[in-house]
Amino acid sequence: MLLIIDDDSAVQTSLSLLFRKAGFAVRVADGPFETREVLEQEVPEAILLDMNFSVDTSGDDGLRLLRYIRERVPGVPVILITGWGSIDLAVAGMKAGASDFITKPWQNDHLLQSVQTALQLAGTGRSVGEPVSAGRRQLDERFQFDTIVGEDPRLLEVLETIGRVAPTDAPVLITGESGTGKELIAEAIHQNSRRKRQPFIKVNLGGISSTLFESELFGHVRGAFTDARSDRVGRFELAHKGSIFLDEIGDLDPAAQVKLLRVLQDRTFEPLGSSKTRTVDVRVICATNRNLEEMVSQGLFREDLYYRINLITVRLPALRERPADIPKLVAFFINNLKTLYNRPALQVGKDALQWLKGLSLPGNIRQLKNVVERAVLLAPADTLTVADFEKHVNPLGSRPAGSAASAGMPAVGTMTLEEMEFQMIQRAMAFHNNRVANVARALGITRFALYRRLEKYGIAYNTDD
Repeated sequence: MLLIIDDDSAVQTSLSLLFRKAGFAVRVADGPFETREVLEQEVPEAILLDMNFSVDTSGDDGLRLLRYIRERVPGVPVILITGWGSIDLAVAGMKAGASDFITKPWQNDHLLQSVQTALQLAGTGRSVGEPVSAGRRQLDERFQFDTIVGEDPRLLEVLETIGRVAPTDAPVLITGESGTGKELIAEAIHQNSRRKRQPFIKVNLGGISSTLFESELFGHVRGAFTDARSDRVGRFELAHKGSIFLDEIGDLDPAAQVKLLRVLQDRTFEPLGSSKTRTVDVRVICATNRNLEEMVSQGLFREDLYYRINLITVRLPALRERPADIPKLVAFFINNLKTLYNRPALQVGKDALQWLKGLSLPGNIRQLKNVVERAVLLAPADTLTVADFEKHVNPLGSRPAGSAASAGMPAVGTMTLEEMEFQMIQRAMAFHNNRVANVARALGITRFALYRRLEKYGIAYNTDD
């Protein structure tokens, strides 16, 4: 991925088109704030950095941002580009760690060559014109899918669909197993929509207890309940004019489904404790790993809510359905980890890549990323082998029979299942210092499911987790 940092939209568009045609994935940032957001999410292969973001043309803005980039991602080459070039500024930039300095207006061939040289010197192994499948290249030229890795036909079909519907305000339901990248697809829909410069608000509905649902989504006024010491803006209001991503919507209880349906139908709501109706303009994107049709037939999910959220349904393929993309994902993770752990020579052996392609990976991309990062952390050599990965792939933390864990199980008949559940939750809460998110992850359940059990057993927890 190539990151272009420039506050001129015309420059962003021109450079994006140039590098996408050359086979690059591209992201853009308007200035320092957006750059920090991008670098929190992923590590680019190279950066094109404008030197001025204000009326001041001294280049100090760019130099300050360059120093931040060098601290944050020291191994990524940065090429400075400005319309107010001078020898002194070029020297200052090179001293601060830039790879090259280009003045506007630039020559396309020279700029492409500069990026190619910088990447080769950085040892990334990427060159301009590196082969990309024709279908993927065409999609990347039309849309911003820079954070989504893969070229499998089923994935490309998904990208084609979301590319077509993104410019509309149609609600989209994203389905698929846990770890398949539903949040990335939701972000891609927003980034390719007319709302892309407006807020993108993420809400994990499985992590909100029934007692906090209204306050979280619709806000509250001071005095609405005991701990409401001040007004609070809800997630829907924060997403006004932008998009809201409702993850794990299949975990909502019936009462919460009714409250959500109203705002989706009328685009109106009242903050908790207020009688004043507010109107909100949002694009709604939902996701779940559950079978909502089956839940509707069982009476567990409202049919009217189901049809309200699934005008367009996108199913993400499991990783086992697209094994040819595993090497590409591994390469993407390794490229980021090179910089993160300061190991520029990291690579994966051919035998290891072939072995990884044969894994079932029930946790999908999330599990693959976890396996790769563990191997990188613990492998003594920079070339990762099958042995480096093998020790980290016990399916979802399962243990072999006869292990210490199984040996410590109580004898049958000495404890009820409910008592065992109570003790396990107590131990997990103590081990993770009452951090609900960590406990839920460790127990393999959603936070919503954990909240229900905590309330059932009267176990105290942090309400601000």
